[in-house]
Amino acid sequence: MRTPSLQYLYLQKPLTTILVICAISVLPWIGLGDYSTKGEPREAAVAISMLESGNWVLPQAYADEFAYKPPMAHWMMAAFSIPQGYVSEFTSRLPSALAYILLIGATLLFFGRSLRFQDTFIAVLLLLTCIEIHRAGTTARVDMLLTAFIVAGLYALYRWEDCRELKGLPLAVPLLLGCAALTKGPVGIVLPLLTFGVYLLALRKYRLIIIFKALVYAGVSSIFLPLIWYVAAWRQGGDDFMNVIMAENFGRFFHITAANANYDLGHENGAWYNVLTLIAGFMPWTALYLFSLPGLKPGKPVTPVKNLLNKAITGFRSMEKLRQFSLVALVCILVFYSIPLSKRSVYLMPAYPFIAIFLAQYTLYITQYIRRATGAFAIFLVSAVLAILSIATLAATKVIDPVAIAASFTSRASTLHTIGIITDAVASPDILTALIIAVTLAAIVTVFCQMRRKINLKILYSLIFLVFAIHLVIDGVVMRAIRNEASPRPFAERIIKEYPVDKSNVYVMNNPKEYANLYGLNFYMHNIFHNFETERPQSGYLFVAERDASKITIRYEDAYTFHHLTSSDKESGDLKQKIYFYKFVEK
Repeated sequence: MRTPSLQYLYLQKPLTTILVICAISVLPWIGLGDYSTKGEPREAAVAISMLESGNWVLPQAYADEFAYKPPMAHWMMAAFSIPQGYVSEFTSRLPSALAYILLIGATLLFFGRSLRFQDTFIAVLLLLTCIEIHRAGTTARVDMLLTAFIVAGLYALYRWEDCRELKGLPLAVPLLLGCAALTKGPVGIVLPLLTFGVYLLALRKYRLIIIFKALVYAGVSSIFLPLIWYVAAWRQGGDDFMNVIMAENFGRFFHITAANANYDLGHENGAWYNVLTLIAGFMPWTALYLFSLPGLKPGKPVTPVKNLLNKAITGFRSMEKLRQFSLVALVCILVFYSIPLSKRSVYLMPAYPFIAIFLAQYTLYITQYIRRATGAFAIFLVSAVLAILSIATLAATKVIDPVAIAASFTSRASTLHTIGIITDAVASPDILTALIIAVTLAAIVTVFCQMRRKINLKILYSLIFLVFAIHLVIDGVVMRAIRNEASPRPFAERIIKEYPVDKSNVYVMNNPKEYANLYGLNFYMHNIFHNFETERPQSGYLFVAERDASKITIRYEDAYTFHHLTSSDKESGDLKQKIYFYKFVEK
């Protein structure tokens, strides 16, 4: 009997299958849509500076600002941009996309060697379709690359103990941890070694002195690679560089006031923030788990804390070794990032692969023992997608006006504007939009077919296909429209065309504690900005955010004459306000 092609790929070529799915999930879409946030163009501008100045150690971007983070991601952005000669949205997002693909592939190989393969396969499918990991894999930020290096480093540390019993440190450990530190600082070494140390203690297999030596060897050897860059950067940046390093690595973690930093560390959140972001980050699968709650059997009467603790310890010791490591890893990462006041959802991404392996086990439990939950979730997800597609169809045919309907529920201008952008995108769909919608409809039909057969495991796989299609809709239709609408590119192109601007006469304010930085405009103006406050030029052109305009012109009215030339037609996405363009002359 001939094996169906999909089943063959799953059984005989699982790694190839997963890598192809990951590639389709991110690579075609990372070049679509301009920058509309401040983070992406801020990182990409560093790569521009590297290529133009030849300074690959501590290049300046956005006037006289040097990079807040170590340069691994910027090196990769610049290297990928060399063949075409310039940094684009695609080449700047490519390091994150490749890190996403390699992370998923490494996770499949790592867990697939020791755990039941179906558990591993479901885990990586949940991982590549969850919101947080997918979103990070399509943006020009350092977080996906950092996650890939930290997680791969943890995998290498586990293999070091499991295969060599801490003898002969593998080269992969210092290489991966060193690259992690070169991506976002010492956390790339500290967090993996902290996790590994706790795991070794939990094993109760090695003496403390052996654990200590192992951690020292791994830590010291991992420092050499990033230390080369830190010394070279300190020689270039001096005290200013050290102030930024202290603020980013210690001030942000412990929330120490960074008096010498000219920007706010930010991201303050409470203790429940990490829990909420994990729930949101694993959407839509967390909805499936909510549907399963009514099907769980009532537990036994409340047990004393001491008994619960003993039961937890017994359960941990009875786990497979790899699951023990995964549990230690996810707990250590969550606790580590619960300490600082500064919290962001992307900080928790290194825990996602280890959480996914437990979620996969529970997901398979749901499909086998709480069958109604799978069906209910399928109906919910399909109904939601069909409702959205129906609204989009009615909007495209002018039967309804989604903006007018939404205005009955909210008066928030930004929300209504976003709905209007999406409505316009589906009102006149291009070939790509039509193709993505066709794939989504095919996924919906697949779910219905599997629901008729009532085989819950196949329903689960069809739901994963549907979630994959939803990501295509978000990346290829929704986010593309939103990004292009909020992009400062049209304003930058108009300025370059209509005014005699060049690398010597364009200025901005670079003091984020007082003024908004125009990172998106800086990228599309080809990183030609100078710092007005420090250089105090005799004449030139000045870009300012709308809400900063009056403050700046009043502050410098005794020294300069400002003539307002023009402003952007739309609000810039990273600023949520318009950009003003002035010509100034010293009095």
